[in-house]
Amino acid sequence: MVTFSYFGHSCFTLSDGKTTLLFDPFFTNNPLATITAEQVECQYILVSHAHFDHLGDAVAIAKRTGAMIISTAEVTHLCADQGCTVHGMNLGGSYRFDFGKVRVTFALHSSGIAGGTACGFVLHFGDQVIYFAGDTALFGDMKLIGHKEKIDYALLPIGDNFTMGLEDAAMAAQWLNAKHVIPIHYNTWPPIAQDPEKFKELAESTSRAEVHIVSSGNSLELK
Repeated sequence: MVTFSYFGHSCFTLSDGKTTLLFDPFFTNNPLATITAEQVECQYILVSHAHFDHLGDAVAIAKRTGAMIISTAEVTHLCADQGCTVHGMNLGGSYRFDFGKVRVTFALHSSGIAGGTACGFVLHFGDQVIYFAGDTALFGDMKLIGHKEKIDYALLPIGDNFTMGLEDAAMAAQWLNAKHVIPIHYNTWPPIAQDPEKFKELAESTSRAEVHIVSSGNSLELK
């Protein structure tokens, strides 16, 4: 059993009861966060890109917990220079860690670091295949991701302005052929204010996905 715990924006954990993976750990100055960076525990930190609201507190948390940071080469070089344990990857690459397999996917977004690229992740973790899109626009190769991977849960940004909005995220759900979708990256600030219930209605009417709206501070058992 894998548990998804949400802390607002794109910050969440996945845990199978033995290993906890932390994603895009934006706690400090996150108006939706329900805990602080000092309260979270994890063994791995996965970072989609280096914008402040995604790289966030990764270095501080990694130093405190000893967690390994997994990201693209440029982000991991930055973190290694600050004394963190890292594992660098790049687009299209996959690696089997002790908790499961991670594949790095393309994301259509700026990177926040010179020479870098934004990314997403497909994880084979516990008994689930989970796709975290990261910050991204809609792109045609989402069809390829859905063809290559039988996705149980897709975590998709819906906030618009910086990423996909409701309509594009609903199309992504269709292209990915995901069984379940969890919307993220919305309502943190006024420019990305969205009604997740509208997304749920749209996505469920145009794809096979069941949409689960998880508010910050709450968890969902992935089944």
